[in-house]
Amino acid sequence: MATARTADDKKATDIMVLEVGERLIVTDFFVICTGRTDRQVKTIMQAIRDKLGEEKIRPLWVSGESQGLWVVMDYGSVVVHIFREEERDYYQLERLWRDAPSVDWEEARPA
Repeated sequence: MATARTADDKKATDIMVLEVGERLIVTDFFVICTGRTDRQVKTIMQAIRDKLGEEKIRPLWVSGESQGLWVVMDYGSVVVHIFREEERDYYQLERLWRDAPSVDWEEARPA
């Protein structure tokens, strides 16, 4: 999954891909990752935007980019959540969706 790999390239931590399509009608996957600082959160966001933009894929909307605490990027079938560590610990989004199957995004990573 390009969004997870791009986040990994920018040193995001605790990257998870959850298949939520069976539980939500608005998207198929959540990509959840963490940046250590607001600057890193913004860097991860911009890298994902640039990478998908190369494929002419634009987000439907982006929220939280000016603060860099919790950025949400909606690409339709994929919604990317980029948290700063404190916000991820507080909201525990993956705990809310703990019943959703996890996707092994690293397995599909090119060698």
